[in-house]
Amino acid sequence: MIAEQVDTATPALNWRHRYARRLLLTDLLVLFWVVFGTQIYWFGTGNADVAIRDDGRLSSVSYWLFSAGLVLVWAWVLGLFDSRDHRVIGSSSDEYKRIFHASLRLFGLIAIFAFLLRIDVARGYLLIAFPLGVVLLWASRWLWRQWLSAQREVGSYSARVLLVGRSTSVLRVARDLARNPYAGYWVVGACVPSGSHEDLEELGVPIWRSVDDVQTAMAITGADTVAVTGAEELPAEKVREISWGLEPGRQHLVVTPALTDVGGPRISTRPVAGLPLIHVEMPRFSRIGRIIKRLTDLAFTGLIIVLVSPIMLAAAIAIRFSSPGPVLFRQERVGFQGNTFTMLKFRSMVTDAEAKLATLQRDETLGENTVLFKMKNDPRVTPIGRIIRRTSIDELPQLFNVFAGHMSLVGPRPPLPREVALYDTHVHRRFLVKPGITGLWQVSGRSNLSWEESVRLDLYYVENWSIVGDLAILWKTAKAVVKSDGSY
Repeated sequence: MIAEQVDTATPALNWRHRYARRLLLTDLLVLFWVVFGTQIYWFGTGNADVAIRDDGRLSSVSYWLFSAGLVLVWAWVLGLFDSRDHRVIGSSSDEYKRIFHASLRLFGLIAIFAFLLRIDVARGYLLIAFPLGVVLLWASRWLWRQWLSAQREVGSYSARVLLVGRSTSVLRVARDLARNPYAGYWVVGACVPSGSHEDLEELGVPIWRSVDDVQTAMAITGADTVAVTGAEELPAEKVREISWGLEPGRQHLVVTPALTDVGGPRISTRPVAGLPLIHVEMPRFSRIGRIIKRLTDLAFTGLIIVLVSPIMLAAAIAIRFSSPGPVLFRQERVGFQGNTFTMLKFRSMVTDAEAKLATLQRDETLGENTVLFKMKNDPRVTPIGRIIRRTSIDELPQLFNVFAGHMSLVGPRPPLPREVALYDTHVHRRFLVKPGITGLWQVSGRSNLSWEESVRLDLYYVENWSIVGDLAILWKTAKAVVKSDGSY
């Protein structure tokens, strides 16, 4: 769509301040109930004083007044640490980290001042209020995120983004942002001085043909953020001109580097001689990291096996009596460092499924996934098999693969040897970690993903692995299983 066809636009609303005020109000309510609730639990509803020893110049203070001050100061410190800033709300884990760090420093300062001034603040009162406050603040922010995600899915409460750059980079960034609307960036227009404009028709937004039209484009589309999609494609002077034309505090400039799929903890920006140099740490696969991951796998796997053993028993009985053949399906897969192992699954197909595969591959179009063979209505799948596949019960025996050390709970998908034979060289990096029962591919579309997208997600996991990331994937896996979406 060409810009000349658009003559009206809804002005961008200042959603950032509105949302921050709502968070402030919720923070105050949470802290009020936490602090005063702790006080009543610890001291009862009567009067109790914070005693001040050995200093006649300071008088005792009622805990009612102390609690009121603590609520206000706590909420103020959360603001000082930018826990309500629009840059961290909605999708970044920094929001939760800042809440914890702000609270920890506040209570640390209270403890220091209490010691130096010889003020007797009840330790139990503080030891209950601190962790309870942090947990409930996290819970309230999580609830707000669910509401915010629903708003952002339809383009509300998001930065209205004008993309500036070549058509190829504009299209790449637009697709990435569209893939994750919960991040809060909604593309409303583009300035593309060079390249094919026909490729941009899929965006469905106004297109300007000159970088000089940035201010006009922002006024028409109501954009509040300019995203330069490839700084190397524009002269530095032109990028500076764009930044000078933005209104401070209301309009924002974002520069997207060509480097993609790198986790935030590996990136740091250091200004050197006026240049904002982006430093990228190389992925580390340390021995201690592997030990921690292994111990985590053993702990979680042991617990899960105990919890799901009745389900596995019921599935085994149903498979055994519903169709001829063994209960378990054993298949050779490629794992850590390219070594093969025998992966276990509950049998969901007829016993001669492998023999029928070649015929099906000739008759079935592979579509977007040219390496992995996936078929929605696979005739080899038994009636019971369709049920256990939809609910991912067929994957449960892989817990014993994890326990044996061949797999991990979270990791790249374990491929077949015939699939590995088709890999490009860079795809072999997925063997730097153990394959997993679940992974980013599992929680991002499962069987509906193209081959390129599956590889991208697996390599992103390998490059940016962390324990916190594993826990997040496990949580998302549980939700994906409940929805039973994309698994066949």
